[in-house]
This record gives sequence, structure tokens and C-alpha cells, in this order.
Amino acid sequence: MPPRRRGLFPPRQRRIWDEALDTATTLDKGHGRRERRTLKATTALNDYLDWPGVGQVGQIESEVVRNGKTSREVRCFITSVARSRADAGQLLGWARGHWSIENRSHYVRDVTLGEDASRIRKGSGPQVMAALRNAAIGFLRATGTTNIAESLRRNASRVAEVFAKLGILKQ
Repeated sequence: MPPRRRGLFPPRQRRIWDEALDTATTLDKGHGRRERRTLKATTALNDYLDWPGVGQVGQIESEVVRNGKTSREVRCFITSVARSRADAGQLLGWARGHWSIENRSHYVRDVTLGEDASRIRKGSGPQVMAALRNAAIGFLRATGTTNIAESLRRNASRVAEVFAKLGILKQ
């Protein structure tokens, strides 16, 4: 019986892999769930990939426990950002930041402003409406608004005042 090998790689290759591997983990609790995210990034694959400008390759493993049920998701990535510019912790922060943008922008457009339910489908109408929605969100954020839905309800009865602030109407 041949000797049992430990791990995927022989000792020398395992050492190279370990030196190139960088890991970061975050733990979050809130909204009735517990989340653990682990990012593993390596530079060991850079010379083997036929990918222009590769800086690091990695994966993010997410584990979410909600109401006693656990869900897991693994996402892989390739980035042109070198390890000297961003370690695993920085990359994990950027990945989390992407979702805050998703939640702040796309969620507001889809849910609060009902973009997905819009029946405007012909010509340049969809682009015009998207531009108006984006302008409204930008204007409200510029005034310091964090809750777009609440601000829309508050301003719904003050259309003339809002148009005056935008320079569309004179008071």
C-alpha cells in the first residue's frame, strides 16, 4: 500500500501555495441572521492562467444562518489588482462595498421607484425614465437623504416647492 499523501499538493508545492495564499474573514450579526464571509486570494496561479493582467485569483465563501437554517455560497474571482495594492482584507471590503452600492442604488430603483413594474417599453422612453429616476435619487442623496421612500412620500405633497428647488418653476 503506497504511503498516504496529505493535502492536494506535495510538500514543496504546498509551501509555495501557502506562501501565496492570503485569507480574511468577517463575521456579521443583524436582521435576524449571522453571516460569515471568508475570502481566499492567491498569486500562485498568476503564471499559469492565460488571463491578461491577472493580479490575484480567489474565492469568497459565504455562510448565512437565518432561523436555524444555513445557506452557503462560493463565488470565484479574478482581479487585476496586485497583492501589493490590496490584501485579502481589502478585497473582501471591496466585495462587501459592491453590495452596498447594489442595495443603495438598484434596490431603490427596483423596489421604491417600481422600475421593474414600469410598462414603458418603446422608443427612448425606458432610457428617459431611468435618467429621471437616477436624477431624483441623485438629487435626494445630495440633500443628505438616506431614506428615499420616506423623502418621496414627504415631497409628494410639495411638488411646486420641489420644482422650484430644481429650477423648473418659479415661485
